Amino acid sequence: MSREPPPPGEEEAAGGGGGGGGGGGGEGADGRPRAAEGGCYLALCARPVHFEKANPVNCVFFDEANKQVFAVRSGGATGVVVKGLEDRNPISFRMEDKGEVKCIKFSLGNKILAVQRTLKSVDFLNFIPDSPQLEYTQECKTKNANILGFCWTSSTEIVFITDQGIEFYQVLPEKRSLKLLKNQSINVNWYMYCPESSVILLSTTVLGNVLQPFYFKSGTMSKLSKFEIELPAAPKSSKLSLSERDIAMATIYGQLYVLYLRHHSRTSNSTGAEVVLYHLPREGSSKKTHILKLNRTGKFALNVVDNLVVVHHQDTETSVIFDIKLKGEFDGSTTVHQFVLPPRSIQPYQIPVAGPASVTSQSPVPCKLYSSSWIVFQPDIIISASEGYLWSLQVKLEPVVNLLLDKGKLMDFLLQRKECKMVILSVCSQMLSEPERGSLSVIATVFDKLNHEYKKYLEAEQSYTMVVEAGLSRSNPLLKRPVRTQAVIDQSDMYTHVLSVFTEKKEEPHKFTIAVLMEYIRSLNQFQIAVQHYLYELVIKTLVQHNLFYMLHQFLQYHVLSDSKPLACLLLSLESIYPPAHQLSLDMLKRLSTANDEIVEVLLSKHQVLAALRFIRGIGGHDSISARKFLDAAKQAEDDMLFYTIFRFFEQRNQRLRGNPSFTPGEHCEEHVTFFKQVFGEQALMKPTTL
Repeated sequence: MSREPPPPGEEEAAGGGGGGGGGGGGEGADGRPRAAEGGCYLALCARPVHFEKANPVNCVFFDEANKQVFAVRSGGATGVVVKGLEDRNPISFRMEDKGEVKCIKFSLGNKILAVQRTLKSVDFLNFIPDSPQLEYTQECKTKNANILGFCWTSSTEIVFITDQGIEFYQVLPEKRSLKLLKNQSINVNWYMYCPESSVILLSTTVLGNVLQPFYFKSGTMSKLSKFEIELPAAPKSSKLSLSERDIAMATIYGQLYVLYLRHHSRTSNSTGAEVVLYHLPREGSSKKTHILKLNRTGKFALNVVDNLVVVHHQDTETSVIFDIKLKGEFDGSTTVHQFVLPPRSIQPYQIPVAGPASVTSQSPVPCKLYSSSWIVFQPDIIISASEGYLWSLQVKLEPVVNLLLDKGKLMDFLLQRKECKMVILSVCSQMLSEPERGSLSVIATVFDKLNHEYKKYLEAEQSYTMVVEAGLSRSNPLLKRPVRTQAVIDQSDMYTHVLSVFTEKKEEPHKFTIAVLMEYIRSLNQFQIAVQHYLYELVIKTLVQHNLFYMLHQFLQYHVLSDSKPLACLLLSLESIYPPAHQLSLDMLKRLSTANDEIVEVLLSKHQVLAALRFIRGIGGHDSISARKFLDAAKQAEDDMLFYTIFRFFEQRNQRLRGNPSFTPGEHCEEHVTFFKQVFGEQALMKPTTL
């Protein structure tokens, strides 16, 4: 299974860039799992593509662009079944057996099928509704050239790669013909295609180590700068020295790289193989930028998953991962990286037994991991042709937490992963609790790393909003709203999942609890992120809970807790347990220049009815306030004694202002008078008093 059929006896070697798979199973001789399985951070996907396994009658092909497996029986005469990871409905059809199929792929969108049966031409078949099922053929233009393979670069554009160059065609399905757009003569040993970036890489020269990339986009073909792969040592003979098995192409952190598996280091004092990364920019020359040290020799295979380079090792049946965003040793031009985590096996995988219901009750069969029949394709595909399975490889983040003990490095690693939010929040919770409680300096480092990402997103969002509001977005159609990744852990995330839960734990020393909350607020302030009032409220509630009123007073006096209306309301509600809170609150509201009636509304909305009344009395406005508004709020609070207190206050006000405790019809308090009588009896109503 490869881009072209392997020579007899070399099936296991054929495969996508980065080498074939390894050999041996995931178990020891006694059938028990190996020790390396502890904390497996790699796994095969739970829902693989199952296809008819390769045999003399059934040939299997993989299309890297559409991520589809083709099972071709008897040259297609007895059926072709196409399955992909994304499309759950397989495509089935038959085609005339016109000889051995060397390569078969659908165009992007599955509208046109291309089949190579000879070294000179490619046949096409339209899969468009109401279009006749007639094949049409395109021969390669170059005389005496042999077609090595082909790649679809769009729904109607295709590239033939021959041993003498490349030919770029537009397919015209209605006319059942092809139009040559561009061709380029160059001696080609082998080729590789990266569909994510639409780049074809050609191996040229006698040794094969000069690589020529071509970039394809909407009908144009661009020749990028060629570059030379440094071979381990000067070759002894002038024959092909760079195998496609040792090369992979992948997009990592949005940049295209060529990965070269160098089995022996160029420096004599270094043992073991290494992976050398060459960065391929659209413009400018390619540069060697990273070296990944494997510290071992043997057979390897490469994948790229979630921007991590995964290197599988056949002999030990383990894999390691590298993250080029993490700090390495920089020598001025290249960065040398060691693997992030200790080597571990892919998580054991059980293959369900297929067949009738009576048979499927059998227990699943353990999959032979790192099997010699495994073939890897970029970025994350593993295929077992002998078992008839296609998997995508996945990274599991939970086991990483226990393998990467340096919390700062762990955060650097997790923040770059797609599905990181809940794992990061879990790490934050763990580091605040026994037995894994971290020091305040470690906690501060973690908070700063989280808020650095948070601030980056807020700034990007702000810039985007400014451009849109200024009306400049029309002149820049490429402008896109910043994507909020899972690495953006905002204040509500931290409050809901970490800090509010943490403050409720009674076993934590209160000094540590307050120090952690203030550390998070410090970090937000350092990155100039406006602190949300609920974090300040959490600090105040924690201080009150532990009777630390002196500390609360200091925090407010020195403006450690920023002024806000919700905070002022919270302070007003604390007056009964800490009398100075009333004045602190009023001072804060004055600093905020808040309208008095607005403050009353906020307090009533939070059911702080007595606090609202105290506030309005404090500013001398209690003679003009609406009795009904306060009685409504008191009734909603469903507290009879509160209702009694408020009702009695307004009766006394009426007596003082009008000489009669009764409410006037204009105050619309009839329902509240009725309610009062129902609960407390008519005799509880205040009687008019005369002087």
